[in-house]
Amino acid sequence: MGFYDYSVTDAQGNDFSMENYKGKVVLVVNTATGCGFTPHYKDIEAMYERFHDQGFEVLDIPCNQFAGQTPGTDEEIHEFCTLHYNTKFPQMKKSDVNGEGQLPIYQYLKSQKGFEGFGKGPKALAMNVMLKKIDKDYKTNPDIKWNFTKFVIDREGNVVARFEPTEDMKNVAACVEKLI
Repeated sequence: MGFYDYSVTDAQGNDFSMENYKGKVVLVVNTATGCGFTPHYKDIEAMYERFHDQGFEVLDIPCNQFAGQTPGTDEEIHEFCTLHYNTKFPQMKKSDVNGEGQLPIYQYLKSQKGFEGFGKGPKALAMNVMLKKIDKDYKTNPDIKWNFTKFVIDREGNVVARFEPTEDMKNVAACVEKLI
């Protein structure tokens, strides 16, 4: 199975097929409203506004699996994002990205691009210290480690990159721009 064979549930409870994204560049991201990385919404929205007319889409999947940082209903999450970050891209239903209840699309994404580390710098160091306490094997498994992990899908449906939340958003934007 490939990227276009999957579907997710949108915030209104409807089935949303990845076939809707055929021929487009897609950023898939698990989001949170109460996380230190929540300001990534600003950069994601800026990318959406800059590249949307050229075939760029955002698949925003709120997730509450990381320290309960996405409380509230799908409607409350949407309200928060539009009020604080003026987001215009659609949000999907709050869902799991790891474990038994994970969305099948996340199992696929992780099989295509596993965890390669948090990089360098204070945020990377903090994430490494925190995750070592939560999961001793975090470096060797492909699981999503935290909110705002991003996957970039090219126009042919290939998973071309995975960016951890510690990655500079300028690098994410540069990756997308190369594919546009």
